[in-house]
Amino acid sequence: MDQSISIMKTGRMLVLGAGELGMAILRHLAPRCRDAGISLSVLVSPRSLETPDSVQVRDRGALQALGVELLPFDLANDDGVELAALLSQFDTVVGCTGFVAGPGTQLRLTQAVLDSGVRRYIPWQFGVDYDVVGKGSGQPVFDEQFEVRAMLRGQADTEWIIVSTGMFTSFLFEPAFGLVDLQSGMVRGLGSWDTRVTVTTPDDIGRCTAAILFEQPPIANRVVYLASDTVSYGQLADMIDAVTERSMRRELLTDARLRADLDAHPADAMAAYRIAFARGDGMWWNKEETYNAERGIPMIDVESWLRTHQA
Repeated sequence: MDQSISIMKTGRMLVLGAGELGMAILRHLAPRCRDAGISLSVLVSPRSLETPDSVQVRDRGALQALGVELLPFDLANDDGVELAALLSQFDTVVGCTGFVAGPGTQLRLTQAVLDSGVRRYIPWQFGVDYDVVGKGSGQPVFDEQFEVRAMLRGQADTEWIIVSTGMFTSFLFEPAFGLVDLQSGMVRGLGSWDTRVTVTTPDDIGRCTAAILFEQPPIANRVVYLASDTVSYGQLADMIDAVTERSMRRELLTDARLRADLDAHPADAMAAYRIAFARGDGMWWNKEETYNAERGIPMIDVESWLRTHQA
């Protein structure tokens, strides 16, 4: 029997992290695992169980209702040895921790996965196309993600699937990002109004990731692209005007302006992100050529998201 198929029939599955994306993946994965007789667990911080806030209390109840086992583990203070021992109990691991434990988190997690003998791994690569961006982009996080891909491609024992999603749709409207300010009536373009960006909602990522994990024949050792939508900054501005029935003011942040902003505030992570998403290359792909389009999976485009979430 093909090893990958046997994993789906008998394996244990672990999701690392129960944040916004982790919860979305778990919600869509739990019914599939239950129907297939596969146990599903999630790694959470001990603090979230010992002194949970209101959101963590709510999420814990939702996970228990889904039949997901909660495993407390302190990623921030682990040297990788204990984590590898824990991971060795699972066949499939899905990384949803982001960089919560600081720089180097994803390299350390990936090494623990490889050391543990996990058979299949979806790393935290739910973002841009790091192969196109390459190394030396000026974004340390991007460099680390590029190195994770090199680690996975440099070995043959653990199968991997990279799911590229672009940025979360909601991030377009995140006040700290500074792209859209609905209250003041401002929309900003990055680089040029024709620069494009791919976005996907966490729920769409969760739905598609669950489907990807249960594909037959199994998907292995390749990048899978998702997109709820791909838009230019000019199209985004037009869309906001139409949905809000307002004529938003527009401001183009040129490459020179963006670099001047970063030079003035070198510790500003959002200034660095604005430079990254002004580059175009690696930040977008045609949604017609994505996994969700090929499978006919419905997604929430930017206009639909905006109509639901506008103030």
